[in-house]
Amino acid sequence: MTTISIITTTFNSATTIADTLQSVADQKDVTIEHIIIDGMSEDRTLDIVRSFDHISILKSEADEGIYHAMNKGIALANGDIIGILNSDDFYTHDQVLKSVIDIFDHKNVDSCYGDLQYVDNKNIEKVVRTWTAGTFDKRKFLSGWMPPHPSFFMKKSMYDRYGLFNLELNSSADYELMLRMLYKYDISTYY
Repeated sequence: MTTISIITTTFNSATTIADTLQSVADQKDVTIEHIIIDGMSEDRTLDIVRSFDHISILKSEADEGIYHAMNKGIALANGDIIGILNSDDFYTHDQVLKSVIDIFDHKNVDSCYGDLQYVDNKNIEKVVRTWTAGTFDKRKFLSGWMPPHPSFFMKKSMYDRYGLFNLELNSSADYELMLRMLYKYDISTYY
């Protein structure tokens, strides 16, 4: 059975983390390893995380920023597929990860991605913007395109083969990682 590792990095995320964790806990018909990498939160984040029994790994220690924390999570991950879900993001329904695993199992790809909805921070039922990623064409990278990071899933073996987030690139580390994987190394993907 295919296992998916979801990595969530946190730092003082008490106002949003419960929705994130609940959306993972609610996923149906999948084997999930949920890894929380916390940057030594000083609010109630860790208490909230500990109240969820589906968490596989919780590590709270100093880090060098969000991508360093993500790299730590990837290094700890045992799943066949890795997804990163930020501490203020959540899955829109309980079959998201089942759909992701079905794509990997039936389309024989190294990665996949989908669209992303932005919601109002006071009313998460209200969608304020949709990022429609669109079908893949590697030439789109030359114009600045990239898949939405929280909707991007990739086989762990691709991280093992081609590397993790480049910490020297600061806020563009996610773009560079997808550019490296999808453009430079031409790994397969599915929208």
